[in-house]
Amino acid sequence: MDGTPLTLSLADLAPAAAEIFVAGAACLVLLFDVLAGPRARDLSFLLTIAALAGAAWVTSLVAGAQPEIALFGHYVADPMGTVLKLFAYGAAAVTLVYSHAYLVRRGLLRGEYLVLALTAVLGIQVIVSAGSLLSLYLGIEIMSLSLYALVAFDRDDGVAAESAMKYFVLGAIASGSLLYGISILYGITGTFLLHGVAAAAVMEGAPAVGLLFGLAFIVVGVAFKFGAVPFHMWLPDVYHGAPTAVTLFVGSAPKIASFALAMRLLAEGLPAAVDAWQDMLVVLAALSMVVGNVVAIAQTNIKRMLAYSTISHVGFILLGVLAGNAAGYQAAMFYTLTYVIMTTAAFGVVLLLSRQGFEADSLDDYKGLNRRSPWFAFVMLLAMFGMAGVPPTVGFWAKVQVISAVLDVGMTWLAALAVLLSVVGAYYYLRIVKLMYFDEPAGSEPFAAGRAFRAMLSLNGLAVLALGLFPGLLLGLCAHVIR
Repeated sequence: MDGTPLTLSLADLAPAAAEIFVAGAACLVLLFDVLAGPRARDLSFLLTIAALAGAAWVTSLVAGAQPEIALFGHYVADPMGTVLKLFAYGAAAVTLVYSHAYLVRRGLLRGEYLVLALTAVLGIQVIVSAGSLLSLYLGIEIMSLSLYALVAFDRDDGVAAESAMKYFVLGAIASGSLLYGISILYGITGTFLLHGVAAAAVMEGAPAVGLLFGLAFIVVGVAFKFGAVPFHMWLPDVYHGAPTAVTLFVGSAPKIASFALAMRLLAEGLPAAVDAWQDMLVVLAALSMVVGNVVAIAQTNIKRMLAYSTISHVGFILLGVLAGNAAGYQAAMFYTLTYVIMTTAAFGVVLLLSRQGFEADSLDDYKGLNRRSPWFAFVMLLAMFGMAGVPPTVGFWAKVQVISAVLDVGMTWLAALAVLLSVVGAYYYLRIVKLMYFDEPAGSEPFAAGRAFRAMLSLNGLAVLALGLFPGLLLGLCAHVIR
């Protein structure tokens, strides 16, 4: 012990005010739902959206220009964490707005769903601001347990229950691997604090065998949370089996947490072992891009296609991380944030076409969408072009940034592979565009979506285009918070 008093004052808790706010809001929503009953579910929903808006306000209020360490080193408040949290709140709020009508039609809009969504956001917050191995693991478990329950939320759906079971079992194995790696690091460095681990790793000089052994288990845990090959087995089944509203939630905000996990553990905790984890990430990135893009071509279900698309995008995000420098981390952050914007737009259109007893998850369901709704066909086109990396959408700049980061560190072959697989991936994205604009409509049923849904989806699609036309806004933000 260094004599530091084990007491906390209000000033010590101030940096974590947003986490405390979200935890309190989750309890409040649960109590309100229990006391008000099913008739007030819409009020519970609005209260949840207000809680996310309040969390954004509190986060902005306590944000500082310089990194601040709190809670005995287990919590880090820095500009990167502030930006990632704000995007996570926004992604969660957008997904809930998209999901409202879907959940109501299927009788899934219950207080428990909203509370699980808030606790998942709480887990993301803890991961983003983790200053130690323990707080990272705590955040992972809070987020993961909430997501497991959300996937299985429709208790009458056997496919969803099966998907949740696969997710839970594989997630438990990955968590065990991560925990084992953490225990090895603690045994070698004698501390759980990330800055202490980084300092101890530097003092070791060349990474010791034990450090490399622990690092391998940690990379396995990180790869699973990302959904990188060969730890991707859960992702297509969860995307396909879960209710579409849950699939949208799983595929958006948690990806921000995965990026934060890689940054905290690898970039900040183990920079001295960059050569070791860089080699591991090269394999993961290459395999993810190859498997994700190639297998997606064979899919006829749009949720499974987007799942394999996610795997390929994970490979591109890892390209930025494995560069091991500030430019690479900035590119990876930019790619992660733009991916979240694009995937919410794509799944928003899927939810738009869904109706009672119809999931709109087959590719054929998108035939002739342009004739039914030219505007929302255009929104889907923007989302598909963005994911394919077609200019002038933001997806083009995201791919350019990560490929440039890889070229800067001399990995020309990996950059060439990324370019080649981007061309391969364009095929299945453009197939959706072809179905929408050149095939006969598959149906003529009206869209059961309210004005808030339509307005939010329109803004979401336009954001993909606007950030592509003016990428400097988000690129500058990423460069400002990662130096």
